[in-house]
Amino acid sequence: MFLGLRTAIYHVDDIEKARDWYSSILGFKPYFDEPFYVGFNVAGYELGLQPAESNSASKSDGVVAYWGVEDAAAAHQRLLELGAITNDEVQEVGGGIKVGTVKDPFGNVFGIIENPHFKL
Repeated sequence: MFLGLRTAIYHVDDIEKARDWYSSILGFKPYFDEPFYVGFNVAGYELGLQPAESNSASKSDGVVAYWGVEDAAAAHQRLLELGAITNDEVQEVGGGIKVGTVKDPFGNVFGIIENPHFKL
């Protein structure tokens, strides 16, 4: 039985730089900060950073976690201003749901979703 998203882990080549960048986009510091793992509690969900051997483009071929936002267009723009690059523009996919993805400065695809139907 699945209980919902709990953790999304991104592999990064510079964990300190990644920690600082993710602290900037989230607006707060991690609750767990060690050289082998950095963890952020994002409204009860875990965004984790782990060191990788290299910044491989193949990271973007994996599964994408979508993080809930209130305004997908505004969140997408803010991510770009903070150094991400567009992977997929924000688009409505039906029912008022809007999704988009960016690549973080470490080669990971970071998804955002505005879903008026999802309530915690």
